This record gives sequence, structure tokens and C-alpha cells, in this order.
Amino acid sequence: MNISNDCLKYLKQLSLNNNREWFEANKETFKLHQSEVKDVLERVKEDLSETDVIEKLKMFRIYRDVRFSKDKTPYKDYFSGSLSRMGQSLRGGYYIHLKPGDSFLAVGFWDPNKEDLFRIRKEIETNATDFHDILNNKSFKNIWGNFQGDTLKTAPKGFSKEHSEIDLLRRKNFVFIHPLKDEEICSKNFITITVKAFEASRPFLDLMSDILTTDLNGEPLF
Repeated sequence: MNISNDCLKYLKQLSLNNNREWFEANKETFKLHQSEVKDVLERVKEDLSETDVIEKLKMFRIYRDVRFSKDKTPYKDYFSGSLSRMGQSLRGGYYIHLKPGDSFLAVGFWDPNKEDLFRIRKEIETNATDFHDILNNKSFKNIWGNFQGDTLKTAPKGFSKEHSEIDLLRRKNFVFIHPLKDEEICSKNFITITVKAFEASRPFLDLMSDILTTDLNGEPLF
């Protein structure tokens, strides 16, 4: 099971004709490809559930929320979905973004709340060895590289700018991104590629789960 070339062609056409008239005239084609992508996401969830506990699969709407966006086009020119791990005990999640020429997988913690962010930073401040073990692991690094996303320009409040782990402490997001080529998306191995990449990220997600479910003394919070 994979994403068809026709699906990517549709998204390209939508990008060039991002208006209500064109979208409504091609509504049945949209529904066909939306169903195709949803089936693939369901299969990813099913296969990933063999080694992880997935609490929820969410396929995001094609309709853009233009209220707070500089981009006022009414539709997203991509399909996307997320898979959330189990509640308080298994933190983090997986994300799939399908757009011709700009597809990717992502894992981690995008814009964590201030309590979680503070707890992560305190762990890094105390001992970041586990973070570096994962970041320097060859198999992990080959797939996920390094953290992506925004960082602060200076040290966060309450943390020393002279700390040896200041680069990690300045992070606002703890996210990894794995780019995908169009031919990978349309390959019959797409689901296998996706699941294996997500499984390779598990040491990081499990580390973060351990951190966010305990206090600095290692005592469970729940």
C-alpha cells in the first residue's frame, strides 16, 4: 500500500488552483485521495502498534485556518496526519507530511508547554548524557539527524548562559525531521520505510517519556 502518483499530481494542481471554485469542481477527486491517504495512515498505525501504544490517529483537515495566518489561501496543498502515543505515560508522537517535493516524517515535541519545557531543561542542566548518547548513535543519526526548530537567542530564564549544554538548553522545540522523496512516497515500501523510521526514534521518545513522568529525583509523577 502506498500513495499514488495521481495523489501527488492532485496536490500540485491544488497548489496552482487554490480557490473555492476549482476545489469544488474537483471535490470527488479530493475525496478519493483523502480516503487513499487515510487508509495508508491507518496501516501505519496498525503496524506501529505492534511495537508501541498508539492512542490516537488524526488526519488533519485540508481547510486552512486563515484567521491567524499570513497565507490566506483557503486550502492546504498537502495531506498530513499525526499519531499520538498513550496519554501521560508514553509521551510524544509521530507526524507525516505529504506534499510534492517537500514531504517529511517528524517525531518529538513541537512547542511543549512551559511545565514540560522547564522539566526537560532541568534534566539537561543536571545531566545531558542520555541526550548525547541518542544524538550520537549512528543508526539514529542516519535517519533523524539533529534537532530542528527554533531556539532562544540567549539562555532561558533561570539557566546560566555559561552552561556547557547551553545549545540544548536554548531549544524551544525538541523535534526531528526526516525528509522524503516523492519516489519514496509512491513506493510500495512507503509504509515499511515510515514505520522503521518511527521505530528508530523510540529511544528518544522513551527518554523523554521517562523525564516527563518523573521529578528530578526520579520519582514517578503519576
